[in-house]
Amino acid sequence: MLCAAAFMLAGCKPPKQETSVNDEGAVVYLTKDISPEGLVKIYKALGIDAKGHVAVKISTGEGSNPNYLKPELIKDLVQLVDGTIVECNTAYSSGPDDLQDDRNTSANHWKVIERHGFIPLFKVDIMDEDGEIRIPVADTSHMKYDIVGSHMANYDFMIALNHFKGHPMGGYGGALKNLSIGCASANGKAYIHSAGKMEVLDMEKLWTPEFIGDQDGFLENMAAAAQAVVNYFQQKQGIIYINVMNNMSIDCDCVDHPEPVKLEDYGILASTDPVALDQACVDIINNQQVTATNDPTDLLSRIDQQHGTHTIDWAEKIGLGSKKYTIVDIDK
Repeated sequence: MLCAAAFMLAGCKPPKQETSVNDEGAVVYLTKDISPEGLVKIYKALGIDAKGHVAVKISTGEGSNPNYLKPELIKDLVQLVDGTIVECNTAYSSGPDDLQDDRNTSANHWKVIERHGFIPLFKVDIMDEDGEIRIPVADTSHMKYDIVGSHMANYDFMIALNHFKGHPMGGYGGALKNLSIGCASANGKAYIHSAGKMEVLDMEKLWTPEFIGDQDGFLENMAAAAQAVVNYFQQKQGIIYINVMNNMSIDCDCVDHPEPVKLEDYGILASTDPVALDQACVDIINNQQVTATNDPTDLLSRIDQQHGTHTIDWAEKIGLGSKKYTIVDIDK
């Protein structure tokens, strides 16, 4: 097994990346321009150059899900940083009627990645295709380590490029989910979901109380796993976070047939603090007004039902970042 801490050898560790903050908390940049140009502009606003072998972590989307971040939107940014789209396989099947949409095996996942248009435009890597590694966690409340795709060791810098939307179990999906569940191998996903009770995925126990019996523990594990990935890349060349608020269903991109989108597209937000970034997006949804074309009610209910903001609270508690932030509108 690869040594997850090999990059920490004396003399090989670059300075820790600093979070951009001011007296009003972490800086969260905002543009309403959801376009390839807007995405590049907000990346440049962060003032941190992606260096070395750059991983761009996205969700390539379940087979029949239309809401994932489209290749045409992200192309200019990914090509600018000479990045590789990175993903991990899921821990579940879409069901016997949707085998062509599964991403729980690399063979099927590659088919979905190609069908969704990523292959012609990008270098793509399923990080757990050849196995997994364990990386240290600072918060051991529920887990002893984080289990991620082994190919993570090949990258120096990560851009967590997140589609902000709802999620059936987490309440919402943003930077913290993409860093945790998104970077975890199938076993790692089981370990996070089960609040540390299942280190090896047991398909016969999938969605049983053993797997999903401790909701707050699951959310706390997501925060801990996200922190593990952040710490991993901060010991290398660095990591940044971008949330795209478009096509916001109450369901995640991992849901094969999501509920209809009821919210208008809002914009792109970015920060060097993933906690502040997710908090800002949740606050934006909370401040949306119900109109004929824009209704946050279902998404807010989903977040509340699943206690989704506990992930953000716990991430702040363990020192991953701060819920305090200030918005900087780069369109002005």
